[in-house]
Amino acid sequence: MDFARPKRMLYFWIDKIGNVLFRLSWHLVHAIIYLCYFTMAMLHGLESHLISRGLLRKYKYLHISKINYLAIVIESEEACRTSNVIQLLLWVATLGINHICLYDNEGILKKSKDVILDKFDGAILFQDTHENNMLLDQPCMTLEFVSFSDGKEAVARAANVLLMKYIKSRAAGSNQGEQIFSESEMSEALKTVGSGGPEPDLLLIYGPARCHLGFPAWRIRYTEIQHMGPLKSLKYGSLIKALYRYTTNLQIWYGNKQVKCSAVLPWKTVNLGKSNRTPSIHGDS
Repeated sequence: MDFARPKRMLYFWIDKIGNVLFRLSWHLVHAIIYLCYFTMAMLHGLESHLISRGLLRKYKYLHISKINYLAIVIESEEACRTSNVIQLLLWVATLGINHICLYDNEGILKKSKDVILDKFDGAILFQDTHENNMLLDQPCMTLEFVSFSDGKEAVARAANVLLMKYIKSRAAGSNQGEQIFSESEMSEALKTVGSGGPEPDLLLIYGPARCHLGFPAWRIRYTEIQHMGPLKSLKYGSLIKALYRYTTNLQIWYGNKQVKCSAVLPWKTVNLGKSNRTPSIHGDS
């Protein structure tokens, strides 16, 4: 009796059933992952809505004075959404953050700076000032517009400053062998060419990528970075949550720089009251 044909048929159906089970398992895993992400997105949206309505008590008070300088990085494709950018800045300004740096890789926000500045009475360009660090103590709103080209040009000009310094030291007869420049000298060179700038306390990233998208690295040595998702999905509750997360972090002192630290001095508190849409600022007496 020939068993070859039934054996081939058996192998055929085992292979067929195995492929079907594999495909079903593959689709089942994808469905589970999709449901997990969908559930997380729904919970995140619900939480943002509750925060916006002032229904979550712990988000009603923010130690907003911990944030002296805020940087907002926006992916270039979304930087064209000027209305969303203005809405975000209005929320930030209402919360009491006056000094803001706006960055996108291609400089699209720079082209829209006149439109953005027109929406804020008394706002001035950070680039028009000279004493940047002193300006942080002023109550007026300042906006800084930065792009990737600023960082490249700054590095090139700072390198030229250090080169000239090295040539002058050699011409003066100082023979120290190979010249090694310290971090402080590099920072001073960047300040000399006008690209030092204050270091942001917090950097918010709007876009699909979880990176700083080319923001000048020498300005974020001690900066906390938080990814906020796409700008088109901008939510007030998500902004409040990010600020709350930063202001409630335990912080330490590193040299003369405060890095995510708890303060001895009383902080100015933003009271969001019953609704986060109209916060009022109260200074500690």
